[in-house]
Amino acid sequence: MVVARTPSPPYYAVIFTSKRTDGDNGYTAFAEEVLKLAEQQSGFLGAESVRDQDQVGITVSYWDSPEAIRKFKNEARHMEAQRLGKELWYSTFGLRVCKVERDTFL
Repeated sequence: MVVARTPSPPYYAVIFTSKRTDGDNGYTAFAEEVLKLAEQQSGFLGAESVRDQDQVGITVSYWDSPEAIRKFKNEARHMEAQRLGKELWYSTFGLRVCKVERDTFL
């Protein structure tokens, strides 16, 4: 995992927690495509993602504004990923959007 380099706060974090279904079902390639798409979006600051042996994962993406988050949420390929996630890739998932007011790294 690579730790995202973020600017000084404030900025925003979108925390996506999920449990994958069995099999890849096109997930890996589509996830890579969506990350590349996010990287091209105005306001995207970075992302971090981990998944354990039980297929529980957390992905945190960082954004400079709520508007940037909304714009990406409504991007066509990301909307397709959301649909496929509900139908095929995740047995459960949740989303949290937070304002980062302080961060500390060593």
